[in-house]
Amino acid sequence: MGGCESSQGRRKVSFGLDEQDRVRVLQGIRLTEDVVNRMKGSSPSRRESPRSPRAANGTAPSSLAAEGKPRPTGIRPPKESDSAAEQELYRRYLAEQSLVQEELLRLAKREREAACEAKERSGIIEERQRAAQLPVDLDAWAVGLQGWEADLKRQEAFYQEQLARIERKNAEIYKMTSEQYQEAATKAEERIKRRNADPICANLQSEILKCYQENKREVLKCSELAKEYQRCVSAAQKELYTLS
Repeated sequence: MGGCESSQGRRKVSFGLDEQDRVRVLQGIRLTEDVVNRMKGSSPSRRESPRSPRAANGTAPSSLAAEGKPRPTGIRPPKESDSAAEQELYRRYLAEQSLVQEELLRLAKREREAACEAKERSGIIEERQRAAQLPVDLDAWAVGLQGWEADLKRQEAFYQEQLARIERKNAEIYKMTSEQYQEAATKAEERIKRRNADPICANLQSEILKCYQENKREVLKCSELAKEYQRCVSAAQKELYTLS
């Protein structure tokens, strides 16, 4: 048997349904005035339980005496042998059950609609809260962005200062290196003695060149001049070594 409990305002309703969705358990039900009035119209008849006609001596008729045992108190469908009053009572009972069932279904529908409306209202409230919170978040993000921009500017200034310092250091090193190079070059020039050197054996060079031009096909004729030139060069080298 299924059960359900719902509340609306200060009313609390508990009911259960069987396999055929018929109400079997009711607790705390507050029905509408229409249903109450409709139920009141049939209540006296239900309270008046059908009584079998008694004999003049006060004994029950033979049909009840023949059964030998009382009827069960539970509500059950009437039999063909039951009286018309019992059958009418059972029909009214079914009608009341149908009314209660309709009322409970209506209440359940109302509860579902109220829950949907409450959920929708809650969603709207949440959306409004988020919309109201959005400017605050945007302001916080703007403040954060300003902080990040300020930090980036500080880092940029720091790196520019470091770069300028490195450039100044490189310029100083280049200047010092250039000065050292110029100083070393000057000292090297001072150590090297400039000498005016005349061509060695210039006369023999001219004679050999002239001989080769005149005897292009007979160069052996210039061999003596070549040997003399070699002797002259050797003598000049020895003289230079001696002077140095």
